[in-house]
Amino acid sequence: MNESLYLPRIAVLKDKRAETSDTVTFTFGLPEGGNLNNIPGQCLQLTVFGYGEAPISITSSPTKKDCFQLCVRDVGNVTKALHKLEIGDKIGVRGPWGNGFPIEELKGKNAVFIAGGLGLAPLRSLINYIADNRRDYGKVWILSGARTPKDHLFKWEWDRWSKIDGFEVLTTVDRGDDTWTGNVGVVGSLLYKTDIQVENTMVFICGPPIMFHFVTMDLAKLGFKDDMILSTLERHMKCGVGKCGHCNVGSKYVCMDGPVFTYAEMKKQPGAL
Repeated sequence: MNESLYLPRIAVLKDKRAETSDTVTFTFGLPEGGNLNNIPGQCLQLTVFGYGEAPISITSSPTKKDCFQLCVRDVGNVTKALHKLEIGDKIGVRGPWGNGFPIEELKGKNAVFIAGGLGLAPLRSLINYIADNRRDYGKVWILSGARTPKDHLFKWEWDRWSKIDGFEVLTTVDRGDDTWTGNVGVVGSLLYKTDIQVENTMVFICGPPIMFHFVTMDLAKLGFKDDMILSTLERHMKCGVGKCGHCNVGSKYVCMDGPVFTYAEMKKQPGAL
């Protein structure tokens, strides 16, 4: 076995940007320069030295050449330690792992992105990849939902995305406040507020299981087939190379066969949904 698969590369923290009260986008650089050369949708294993390792989706596009970005919520020992790092501190990374989104199959097609909670983090990598390769792809709809206005991720990206030709951004919250003038309701309701085309369109979903359940019901009503709906499966990975079995779902290993699966594939794997 190649022992280097288990040895992390060093990355240096270059910037921190608060998204919400407990979620931060971290920008890292590699000492040798460049980026991870990842496919949108892939993930990596992040090591905070002295605390442990955690699987994290890569939120930056490989078109961002001089760095890579991770959007991480403070929910455990490793992520809490990550949030305490200062500019210039070092972490370890292994990967990128997994199959990623089908960027070649998507060429010439439209794309719908539906996100809830932290779901926009892995989807952002593909959104920005399409933005940077605009001629290769069709229309783009970005539907983002959150519990409250303060829980939305990447609000600073909304205006830029909405100005890109062929992009449409719709947002909603479960509960509004005095500052919110937008939509109120579940993210699936946004599907009925725009002219999303079923023909020649692929859908990318990421969010809590309950959101996924109801959004796929809405998509079925609109005529989307299961093999045109894709999502990322979050499982507790350890080795990242298909050896330890921690991320096994049915006959699949999320770190090797995923993390991206079609809805049709997910239905065939016990425990995937």
